[in-house]
Amino acid sequence: MEENKPYWEGKHFSFYTNKECEYYPCHKVPEGQDFNCLFCYCPLYMLGRDCGGNFKYLDSGIKDCSNCTLPHKRENYGYIAAKFQEIAKAMADREREAEQK
Repeated sequence: MEENKPYWEGKHFSFYTNKECEYYPCHKVPEGQDFNCLFCYCPLYMLGRDCGGNFKYLDSGIKDCSNCTLPHKRENYGYIAAKFQEIAKAMADREREAEQK
């Protein structure tokens, strides 16, 4: 019996590694671990505390994601893709607020 896998699992569009990048790897990960560069600039950053990743806020107010590997794990593609509706809503809300000012 074949198990139901997510539509993206095993597809090339859901995983990309760029070992030629000057910043690879941009986070400390164990040697040999799959490292997904697809979300090099994390699309969840703008969700602030609701991103689900391992981050901290610096005294300057900047969100520091240097200890977060959530977007770089192969199995988290689905998690990130599922957050796009939340991102779109947050953007629309901000636009609406800006128009009211």
